[in-house]
Amino acid sequence: MPIFQIQNKKLKRVKEKKFDLEKDLQLLTEENLEEIFGLEFISGKKNKQLSLHNLQLDTLAFDEESKSFVVIEYKRDQSFSVVDQGYSYLALMLNNKAEFILEYNERMNSNLKRDNVDWSQSKVIFIAPSFTTHQRGAIAFRDLPIELWEVSLYEDNIVLYNQIKTTEAAESIKKVSKSTTVEKVSEEVKTFTTEDHLARSNPDIQEVFKKLEHEIFELDSRIQSKPVQTYIGYKVRYHNFCSVIFYKDRLKVYVRGNIIDDPKKLFTQVPESYAWGKTKLWYAELRSEDQINYFMSIIKQGYDVAPDK
Repeated sequence: MPIFQIQNKKLKRVKEKKFDLEKDLQLLTEENLEEIFGLEFISGKKNKQLSLHNLQLDTLAFDEESKSFVVIEYKRDQSFSVVDQGYSYLALMLNNKAEFILEYNERMNSNLKRDNVDWSQSKVIFIAPSFTTHQRGAIAFRDLPIELWEVSLYEDNIVLYNQIKTTEAAESIKKVSKSTTVEKVSEEVKTFTTEDHLARSNPDIQEVFKKLEHEIFELDSRIQSKPVQTYIGYKVRYHNFCSVIFYKDRLKVYVRGNIIDDPKKLFTQVPESYAWGKTKLWYAELRSEDQINYFMSIIKQGYDVAPDK
C-alpha cells in the first residue's frame, strides 16, 4: 500500500523499507500491543516465550474487554497454512487452559480464574510483511478465529499495520474442513452475530434495538459493532464506548465514561470489579423507542471520550 507525504501541494511517495530481522518486528509489536491491537502483553520475545508440547508461542496477549487470550505469530516464510497452524495453536490453548491461566497470573501478578476467561473468543493473529493470495483466500469464512495483518516499514520510521479482510463470507469453516482439530476447536471457539442476540428478544425490542443501532452508527462512519457471547459492543478501534445486552422485553445499555451528565438519573455505575479497565462503566435499561434520544445523549458522551477513536 503506497504512502504519500504532502510537500508544497504535491504528493511525494514515502519509500518502503524492510525489517532487518523477524525479531525486530516482534519486539516492536510486543512493545506496542495496546496501541496497535488494544491488547495486554503477557509473554513473548521481550521476556520469555511460553512453550507447551513442542510448540512455542511467539507472543501471548490478553483482551481485557472480551476476557480472552490471543496468540500472535510472526511469519516470513509464505509456505505455511494459516488455517492448519492457527487451529493448532487454538487446540493447544483449549487443551491446556490451566497452563495459560498460570502464565497470565505469574506474569501479571494476578489471580485470574478459569471461569473468568471467555474461551469462545480465543483467536490467533498472524503478522507478516505480506501474505500470498492463497493465504488471503483461506480466511474467507464467517466463523474463522484467525486474523492476518500485514506490516510495512517506511522511511522516517513510519510503520503501517493493515488487517487483511475478505468480502463478507457466509460459509462456515466447519462445512468445508474435515479436520478433527477444526471440528473440536469449533465446538468451543465461536463467532457470534447480531442475529444471535436479536433472537433473545421479542419483536418490539428488536425494533427498538435496530433504531438504537442506527443512531449509534450515525455518530461516526468508522464505528464497528462486535457481537460476542453476552453482548454487542461498539467501538471505533479497539475499545468499546458502549455495549448492549439483550433480554426478552428490554435492552441493557452500558456506556463507558468516568463522568456522565445524566439529568434523569437513569444510569447506574457498574462496580469497579466488573468495569472495562480503569474507566468507569454505567448502565440503564432501554424498553421503548421514546427513550432512544435520551440514551443517545449518554452514549454520545461515551463516544466523545473514547481513548482511541
